[in-house]
Amino acid sequence: MNRNRIVAVTVISLITCHLSLITSCSSINCPVENTVAMHYAILNSDGTEGQPVDTLWVWTQRSDGTDTLVLNSLTGTSTFSLPVSYSHPEDVLVFYMADRLGIKTLDTVWIKKDDIPHFESVDCAAHFFHHITDVRCTHEGIDSIVINNRTVDYNSTVTHLNIYFTPSGINEN
Repeated sequence: MNRNRIVAVTVISLITCHLSLITSCSSINCPVENTVAMHYAILNSDGTEGQPVDTLWVWTQRSDGTDTLVLNSLTGTSTFSLPVSYSHPEDVLVFYMADRLGIKTLDTVWIKKDDIPHFESVDCAAHFFHHITDVRCTHEGIDSIVINNRTVDYNSTVTHLNIYFTPSGINEN
């Protein structure tokens, strides 16, 4: 009877140990909202929501040197989000804007940032968070760009950059 009891305790211990391993592996919580993107707002000079450009396209350069369209024909909104590179210390974006009168303007925007590796677990995809250090533009159709929040992470409710278009240019009714 002692032998049966030892076997039973051993079997129960092994099962408990195995179940605890399964439970610990299934308790990893990778974030569901795991998109890291920079959020932009078009504002008027008084800080109110600005009139959106009639149509906006944005291009950037991939790490292999080819251009890619990251925003295609945006209309009817004054907010948008764009991806952020993790292989360049500075992202270069080309904004191509068309107003309601058909006037087209091209602006280049440079965003300097520090890339911060973010590790959750070996079972979760690798991500990079970013810290915006500087932003500038060519001032063709964009009057200015202001950093609203320097930290780019999973938080999709934060506006990172505020864009103010030139009063006499692209954003006029």
